[in-house]
Amino acid sequence: MARFILVLVLSLLPATGANIAIAEDLTIAAASDLNFAFREIAAEYEHTTGNGVRLVFGSSGNFYAQIQNGAPFDLYFSADIGYPKKLIDEGLAVPNSLYQYATGQIVLWVPKESSLDITKGMDTLLDPAIKKIAIANPKHAPYGRAAVSAMEHYKIYERVKDKFVLGENISQTAQFAQSGAADIGIIALSLALAPTMQPLGSYWLIPQDAHPSIDQGVAIIKASKNQDGGRKFLELLQAPAAKAIMKRYGFVLPGESATGE
Repeated sequence: MARFILVLVLSLLPATGANIAIAEDLTIAAASDLNFAFREIAAEYEHTTGNGVRLVFGSSGNFYAQIQNGAPFDLYFSADIGYPKKLIDEGLAVPNSLYQYATGQIVLWVPKESSLDITKGMDTLLDPAIKKIAIANPKHAPYGRAAVSAMEHYKIYERVKDKFVLGENISQTAQFAQSGAADIGIIALSLALAPTMQPLGSYWLIPQDAHPSIDQGVAIIKASKNQDGGRKFLELLQAPAAKAIMKRYGFVLPGESATGE
C-alpha cells in the first residue's frame, strides 16, 4: 500500500508542476498600438524570468468593460490613461501601480501603390479619389477620438465623416488601410513603423497639437493572482532596453518630446 501511494504521488508531480508554471504566467490586456513593441518586450520578460506572457490586444474601452465584468487580466495597458484611473476609482485596480508609460502619435497612412499625395497633410483627406477613410471607432478607441479631433482641428471633419470605415481597434483600422478596404487610414505611428507595414506604405505624422494628447496608462488589476509578476513586468518596462523598443516604435516617453516636430 505504501508503495502504491508513493507511485500515485510521484505520478501527480508533473501535473502539479505544470499548474504552478501556469500560475506564474502573466496575462496582459494591451491596447492594439502596442502589438509589435510588446511582443519584443514580452520576449525579454520571458527570457529574464522564465515565466510566460499571454498578450491580448484590443481596444482600450472594450478592455475596460471586460475588466469591470471580471476578465482575468493581471495588467491593463490602456491607450487612454483615463480608463485605468476609473478602475482605481471603482476599486478594481491597484492604486500605486498606475502611471503613464507613453504618449501615442497618429499618422495618415497610404499603401505604396496609392496615387494620393500625403505631403498635403490633412488636406489629403479631401481628395475626391478617396471613397473610404479608415479610423478606429471613437466610441471606445482613444486613437479614433484623436483622429476625429484632428479632423475637427483642420475643419474637415464634416466634409469627410460619411466616408469613415470604423475599425474595432487601431490594429483593425491599419488592416483596413493595408488591405485596400479603405483608401487611406489614420493609424498609430507604432503600427506604421511595424515591420509588417513599414515597407508597404507611406505616412504623414499628424502634429500633436492638432488633437488631445494620447496619454497612455497602465495599472495592475486588483483581482490578479500574479501581482508580483505584474510589478516585475513594469520594472522591465522602465529598463533602458524596453524604453529603446518603445521609442523605436514611435512612442513618446514621459518627459521627452514628440518625434518629427
